[in-house]
Amino acid sequence: MRSFLTRRLGLTAVLALCLALFGLAPSASAAAPAAAQLTFSTSAATTTPGGSVELSMTLTNNKTYDIWFVYQTIDPTWLTNQRPDLKYAFTGCTLTGPSGSSACSGTGPADLGANYGATIPPGQSRTVTLTLQVAADSGCNGNIGFYSYFYAEFSDSSNVSGGPVHTPETRVLCA
Repeated sequence: MRSFLTRRLGLTAVLALCLALFGLAPSASAAAPAAAQLTFSTSAATTTPGGSVELSMTLTNNKTYDIWFVYQTIDPTWLTNQRPDLKYAFTGCTLTGPSGSSACSGTGPADLGANYGATIPPGQSRTVTLTLQVAADSGCNGNIGFYSYFYAEFSDSSNVSGGPVHTPETRVLCA
């Protein structure tokens, strides 16, 4: 019984090696990019009570059709909600696109999608930047993080949804 199992495992290993050597094994690079991609960045990894951080969300259209409509939510993570001493608010919003920057409205937690100024042509991106203001009396040594879901509709009547997409965490330090 033992020799049959050993031969079977050996045959499987040899077959896998042959597939890998001749390039027949599936590769990670063969995957198509997502139709629409949402990425996050922050202007700083840390801040202090009374300080602010810019939270940027970039939506990229990787499809060959225009994005006509975007819906996006942004909510604090569970760990952020567990710290009642962390006090913060979104206080500003700007949209950056091919024609420059402009003010946008609606700073969360829901329907941030209207801020992207759709229509977004194929291959282009739009960036919405929210100002995260930490209160002067906020607690310290805590992380502020968010997660987001989004939904986008394209001019070919298709749609895509994604998430959760997590923001980088901003650490609140005492000065």
